[in-house]
Amino acid sequence: MAAPVPTGIRGPGGAAVRAEPVRTSTQGRGRRQCHGREGAAVSAPLYQLKAEFFKTLGHPSRIRVLELLSEREHSVAEMLPEVGIEPAHLSQQLAVLRRANLVAARKEGSTVYYSLTHPGLADLLAVARSILTGVLSGQAELLEDLRASARERG
Repeated sequence: MAAPVPTGIRGPGGAAVRAEPVRTSTQGRGRRQCHGREGAAVSAPLYQLKAEFFKTLGHPSRIRVLELLSEREHSVAEMLPEVGIEPAHLSQQLAVLRRANLVAARKEGSTVYYSLTHPGLADLLAVARSILTGVLSGQAELLEDLRASARERG
């Protein structure tokens, strides 16, 4: 029996996708075929759903929108100067985030407000910031070591 579709899991184009435990086998020229418990092909194993999720996060404007929304709800007009893109482009990026169920919209009069659908998104952004801080500080230390060794040789 198929697992129920978890809320908020969307594939390409925003279609709902179910996640099931899978086993894989190599068929043909190195392609991976995924099978569910009854042996039928499964549309999207968990690792593919994760990849789609991270692809959705893979645009600087979308990350900036999510950072803003992790602070509080924002209207489109409030986000425009902060994100720094044309209104049509912001609308496109918000549509991608809406289709992926990462943001929700509500209308109040003629103003549309956006908010995060899950508080864990703010946590994810904070973890990413922490990881990047560590990586970049490690790179800065490496760069300083390289410069010091170049001065010693030079």
